[in-house]
Formats: sequence, structure tokens, C-alpha cells
Amino acid sequence: MESNKILSMESRAPALEVRDWVRGEALASFQPGKVYILEFCGTSCDGCERAMRNLIELQESYKDSGVEVVAVAAHERAASADEARSNLVAWLAQFPELNFPVGLDDTGAMDTLWMEPSFSIVIPRLFVIDRDGSIAFIGHPDKLHDVLPQVLDGTWRTSAQAKATESERIAGDEPKARKHALLKPIRSKRRAAEGIGDWKTALAAVEEGIALDPDNYNLRASQVNLLLDKICDMETGLAVLRQFVREAIDRGDAHWLLTAMMQTFHPVIGCQSLPSGERFAMGKVLSKHILALDLAQCSLPPSLLFPEVARYYHEIGNKDRAVELIELALKSLDGPDPMHGLKKDLKPYLLQTLANYKGEEVCYGDVCVVPRTNISISATPKAEQENPAERGALE
Repeated sequence: MESNKILSMESRAPALEVRDWVRGEALASFQPGKVYILEFCGTSCDGCERAMRNLIELQESYKDSGVEVVAVAAHERAASADEARSNLVAWLAQFPELNFPVGLDDTGAMDTLWMEPSFSIVIPRLFVIDRDGSIAFIGHPDKLHDVLPQVLDGTWRTSAQAKATESERIAGDEPKARKHALLKPIRSKRRAAEGIGDWKTALAAVEEGIALDPDNYNLRASQVNLLLDKICDMETGLAVLRQFVREAIDRGDAHWLLTAMMQTFHPVIGCQSLPSGERFAMGKVLSKHILALDLAQCSLPPSLLFPEVARYYHEIGNKDRAVELIELALKSLDGPDPMHGLKKDLKPYLLQTLANYKGEEVCYGDVCVVPRTNISISATPKAEQENPAERGALE
């Protein structure tokens, strides 16, 4: 990243170096006089499906205004280029109305030219290229609705709002991107070790990452999981988990508290070997602090926080409280969707959980579900299987 010129508003748009165009007509370069919207997307990105559907609608709405949308998948994980292409083609099949070209780049060129110089580490990520070939906007697709009309009428780049928006973006993204770059070789070392079941080497990589980034709760959670569930070092693992829980409580941060709660009670990513006494003691104190969060100022919505607390109450036999929390989580989905597509992923899961907890059929709007037992791992939404704070982050 250090060798690249910083890419920001007013920078000239870099080249399009896409290895394979899998849908639509290939776009070789940006043509003067048109406004281009370039989105980086991916098959494993939680918010990308919603972003793609929004861009399809946007392309239809602005097709007569000189706007052209293009998407590039540059972060596909697969054993081969053919597999990556097949995965992308299969993912795109859910968009039969797709009306813009989609490319696949597995060479790293688009990352080097676009993502890294702009301090971008999360997808979906969107770049607006103005009629003169300059960058007009970099950010999340949800921000485009307010920006695009001003780009089209030529008032955006000269506005105080644009300058303030870009300054805020860089101030927030740059330190994260530089830390991400430092951790990149460590992540590679860890993935390679986990791929062959070398848990001690994976743990060493995680602990190396923690030394570089002690505020990374995902790394701290991985350390706990490796110690307790993979290496089975109960003494060390419990000590590390206790420290993690204490620190989450001291920080009072929603992401830390939720991650600690998931480590103790989640059936998929939690520590399965944790003694029940420890689990319930930690669950009690974590639940108390999660429910004490100021939801109006909280960085995570009730639809993510309450189900984890409800799981604790259900396990200790307080079914009424568990049901109440799931109902509150469902009710919260009627409001804004601050985490980009979370509603669609969580609503079926919350309904099924509510039916299971109540032991009877439940209905929400025109959708009804009946209780199920022996729910498989696949019934757990991706939003919960992955840490919610890192949805869409590039690994």
C-alpha cells in the first residue's frame, strides 16, 4: 500500500484491469462524458446481494442520464480460477434482471489500483467516476442515493459536504487499512496452518496478530477458540477467556460484549468444551451488560444483540425472558436497517427461534413457522456465524 499513490476524491480514475468479464459487455476504459459507478462485490459478502439489487434499480433509473454501472469481484476465494468463475456465475444467477457488466479479477490488479490506495478493506465498496475521469466519491453503496444527483448536476465535488465526507472517510479508513496491511501475512500464515490442522502454528499466528493489534476482538476470540476447542488447553484457554470477558465488560463496547457472549454460548462458533459452570457465570454477567447498553447510541442493533442474550436465558430455563427478547429483536427489524441487508438474513432465523422457544407455531406478517428440533448449523444465519463487526471485510 505504501508504494501506491493515495486514491481519493479528485484523483484520476485508475485503469480497469479485469481479467475476465463474466456477465455483460466488457468495459475496457472509462469514456469521457459519462458517469461510472464501479462497485467491488463478492459472493461471500453479506451486504453485496442487497447492493447489487440496488445498483440494478439505479442503472434502470439513470440509464438515460449517462450513468453506467460496473461491478468487479476481486476477492473470491477458491482453489482455482475456474472454480472462482463458477462460483461467481452461480451467485449472479440470482439476479436475472442484471443490467450491467460484472468482471472477475483474481490477479490482484484491481486491489492494487483501487482498493489499497483508497484505504478500502471492506466490500461492498463503491467508486463514482465523474464525466472528466476523476473520482467523485468513494464509500458504501448506501451513501450513493444522496450523492449521485449532485454528481450528475456538477455540484458535488465543489461542495463543502463532499470535502467533509471525504476527509471523514480517510480519517476513519486509513488507520484501519494500514493495520490490515500489517496483519495480512499473519492471516495468510494462520489460514495455511488451519488448513492442515496445525493448531499450534495457527495459535502462534493469532497471538502475533494480537501483539500488533490488541484491540482486535476477532483475534482475541480466535485465540480462545483455538486454545479451548482445538488445542484443548483448558487451563490456559479459560484464563484467556476470563480476561476477554473482563475486558469486554470494562470497555463496555457492544462488539466486544457480543463477541464474548458468542464465544460462551453460540452453538456454532462458541467454545463447545467450556465447563457449564463457567458458561453460565459468564453468560449472566455478559447478559447484564449487553442489556444495559444504550441502544440509541449503540453500534449494533437489537436484532443482533438480543438473540445471544435470549440463548443464555433459554439455557438456564427462563423461557419467558428468552421469548420476550426474541420478540423485541423481531420488532426492531421494523425500523431502519443500519447493517445493510441484515433484515432479510435475520428475520427467518428469529422467527424459527421464536417458534422453537415457544413450542408452537408463530406468525409474523404473512409468514408462519412451526417449531423444529435438531436445527442444523445451516439454520444459523451468516450474520451470526461471522462476527457482525467484520461483515464484508477482506481477509
